[in-house]
Amino acid sequence: MKTAPTTIPASPPGQAQLQAGLKNRHLSMIAIGGVIGAGLFVGSGAGIASTGPGILLSYALAGVLVVMVMRMLGEMAAADPQSGSFSAYADRAFGRWAGFTIGWLYWFFWVVVLAVEATAGAKILHGWLPGVPQWAFALLVMALLTATNLFSVASYGEFEFWFAGIKVVAIAAFLVIGALAVFGLLPGTHAVGTSNLTGHGGFLPHGVGAVFTGMLTVVFAFMGSEIVTLAAGESEDPERAVSKATNSVIWRIGVFYLGSILLVVTLLPWDSADVKASPYVAVLKHIGIPGAAPVMDVIVLTAVLSCLNSGMYTASRMAFSLGRRGDAPKAFATVTERGVPRVAILSSVAFGFVAVFFNYEWPDTVFQFLLNSSGAIALFVWLVICCSQLRLRKILERESPERLTVRMWLYPYLTWATIGMIAFVMVYMCTDHDGREQMILSLAAAAVALAASWVVDRRRKALADSV
Repeated sequence: MKTAPTTIPASPPGQAQLQAGLKNRHLSMIAIGGVIGAGLFVGSGAGIASTGPGILLSYALAGVLVVMVMRMLGEMAAADPQSGSFSAYADRAFGRWAGFTIGWLYWFFWVVVLAVEATAGAKILHGWLPGVPQWAFALLVMALLTATNLFSVASYGEFEFWFAGIKVVAIAAFLVIGALAVFGLLPGTHAVGTSNLTGHGGFLPHGVGAVFTGMLTVVFAFMGSEIVTLAAGESEDPERAVSKATNSVIWRIGVFYLGSILLVVTLLPWDSADVKASPYVAVLKHIGIPGAAPVMDVIVLTAVLSCLNSGMYTASRMAFSLGRRGDAPKAFATVTERGVPRVAILSSVAFGFVAVFFNYEWPDTVFQFLLNSSGAIALFVWLVICCSQLRLRKILERESPERLTVRMWLYPYLTWATIGMIAFVMVYMCTDHDGREQMILSLAAAAVALAASWVVDRRRKALADSV
């Protein structure tokens, strides 16, 4: 395996390039919308039910982890924006094997997500139009967003701008309405105080350990925050976009996640069946907002389409970067006259379609295996980001200190602390039955990717020796 390079080279010259089609407003919304997924609106109910009001601590701990990781990634991305983001930085910090392994694992994660989100969106649409088969809706949304991504990066950015805008408006409206209800300022409401936070078994009804168990589910809700660093390479002002995104991640997580979850557990008992099923709908119904369920269905569908749109974009750009570095077929690195990596997009979507098929035919076996195999990849990605920053920061300080426009706080102490925190979460996953299965299968997937990197490297060297 190759030793770490001593410099941080610029993007390879003479190769096909993506176009800077994303505007600053696109990047801003991609950054904001990246942390608001369908998991916030629906999946948070399971975390509340298993942890109680203490789920706030789970979100806070996971939020701190994401803020640290994003700051480190922002430091590297501002210094050298790359379509491969952390995969390219791992390549430079540790060698080809590291960039290859984490890049393909990240691609695998997102193509599985494509199937999850396409199926979720199809279920909502099928509920509205039961006469149309669910698989047809899954095919429709995948085809529509594939066409969007194939047209131009600007069309992806425009769709994501409006998708994210709807999510932001929805969560902002929820925060305002919920806050008014907490203080009894809406008709038919009264100030609730802290009875739901401290009653029903207390703030930590299942003990302190439940906070860490809840954190296992919360951590993966934040996956997507890093998308803005991949998109920065196709923006008008990458350095400014990355700097702005990393600086705003604190308030985005604090307001959207902690703020909204605080309102849910303050307004309603955490052990309510309605909260577990759909916490945001339950709150709106409790306040007396008419049509809460169908309105939330529209918002959740928007969140699903946003995630599907970004998943296609993210998987294709990672595939493009791998192709450009020789870690994937060369065709992945080709672009159209519009600067779109068509082959990388279609290849990613093709695997997504296969995963959708598995979800319909073998949901409890083959597709569950795919889900579990990608379950811990978020933690692997964050760990690689931390370790890469730890090494590349020294190189930047020595050779190009002027490129350090974004700096990790209290380097290297907070970097090491974050590494320790991620390692703790990974170990704690092994104490939970579902978490242990995900960790084992994800490590197996990582081992396969690592072995593939060794095979590819051997073939590359053999071809070089034969020339």
